[in-house]
Amino acid sequence: MGKLSDPYLTGKGAMSSPRSRPTLKTIAEMTGLGVTTVSRALKDAPDIGAKTKERVRKVADAIGYHPDRAGVRLRTGKTNVISLILDQTDKVPEFARRMIVGISEAIRGTPYHLVVTPQSRLDDPMDPVRYILETRAADGVILTHIRPDDERVHALRQSGLPFVTHGRCQTILDHAYHDFDNRAFSRVATERMIKRGRKRLALLAPPSEFSYYQETLAGLAEVAESAGIPFKVLPGVDLDSSIEVLRQAGMAMRHQEYMPDGIICGSELCAMALIDGMTQSGLEVGKDVDVIAKETSDLLDLTRPRVDSLREDLIVAGQQLASHLLDVINGAAPDTLQTLSDPIPVWRINQS
Repeated sequence: MGKLSDPYLTGKGAMSSPRSRPTLKTIAEMTGLGVTTVSRALKDAPDIGAKTKERVRKVADAIGYHPDRAGVRLRTGKTNVISLILDQTDKVPEFARRMIVGISEAIRGTPYHLVVTPQSRLDDPMDPVRYILETRAADGVILTHIRPDDERVHALRQSGLPFVTHGRCQTILDHAYHDFDNRAFSRVATERMIKRGRKRLALLAPPSEFSYYQETLAGLAEVAESAGIPFKVLPGVDLDSSIEVLRQAGMAMRHQEYMPDGIICGSELCAMALIDGMTQSGLEVGKDVDVIAKETSDLLDLTRPRVDSLREDLIVAGQQLASHLLDVINGAAPDTLQTLSDPIPVWRINQS
């Protein structure tokens, strides 16, 4: 049986049938340990020695053991599920992939596993939350794309179900969250634009219904107003606009009454679409206009012309969100679990 000949896998017996589902009793028979000891070892109980835990986990992995979730739920009322309610409108799939990687890393070795619940901007944002609350389908929830007064946050807080948000709800200040510092992002980007001699700035902003719209605009305004530099939010487009709409906006840029020479953009893919349109219209990016983007992937390392960016590490964000949620599940006060990640400069243009 290959790895089953490992010394760790010898004991009082072996699986009675190779087709039967492995159970705690199976592991107990193969290791010579009691079922209770095996169960506690898999739960990382502090009174079980490290060598015993390693022995049990090695057997569990080798035979493909997974807890019977239905049985666990009947005995404890817990699902051992964390639900990530994930907005499906992000243009860069790396957003979802990297966040899921981070969450998965944080819950590895715990009883919990991740279930992704997709959410469309076209549907009622409360639908996934209602389903989870009505069916008790998860022990905790991770929300993204938070609004200043988010009804999902209100509902989860009132229900008592542990939750954490990627972003901040401004009408409820005591919930657990991890957020990217969008105010710092636009502040640093604006400072760099001004150092490069740019005199007319614009923001390709998030949709105005989200909390990070206000944060992003506030950072730009803070620096630009202090320096006496005019700025505007690009009209008629935002980060949810289609690639073609953004390309057309870039092509029309030079014909607008307010022609910016520096654009701050909250997404690398949106920045690329805007740049393509501007280039087609005859504008030279880096000469006639500068673009600084927020990035969550490596796309801008592969594109020309080169543009500066500030990075959000979404793997770290996923790790922080999952860690906060586990702490809330274990009884920590949510208002003690509020963290911000700083933008990471990725300067590709030599500063003149």
